[in-house]
Amino acid sequence: MDEIFKQALLYDFYGELLTEHQKEIYEQFVLEDLSLSEIALSAGISRQGVHDMVRRCQRILEGYEEKLQLVEKFVSIKEKVHEIDRILETYGNKKTDTKKMIADIRRIADKIIEEL
Repeated sequence: MDEIFKQALLYDFYGELLTEHQKEIYEQFVLEDLSLSEIALSAGISRQGVHDMVRRCQRILEGYEEKLQLVEKFVSIKEKVHEIDRILETYGNKKTDTKKMIADIRRIADKIIEEL
């Protein structure tokens, strides 16, 4: 998974658990793609301070993910839903065994339920 996309997902899932100051700095760096210098200037802190804050936030968010694994489950379920879409598209483009299609979709649905 792309590192920036991963950091954005971690923030989406766990960002509310950061302090307001941490959220502000982290959002500017990850979501708004501002440089450390730009953030430091607007926040009135050193560039090194911004760097340390971003790293700390990343460790905090990754710690939550390590314990809760919500992002991992989300990505896995999203992939399975795409798999269901592919099955429906494949079966929709040709006349095939409907029972097989239903069995394939049920198999994937069972995997999704197990992950929850």
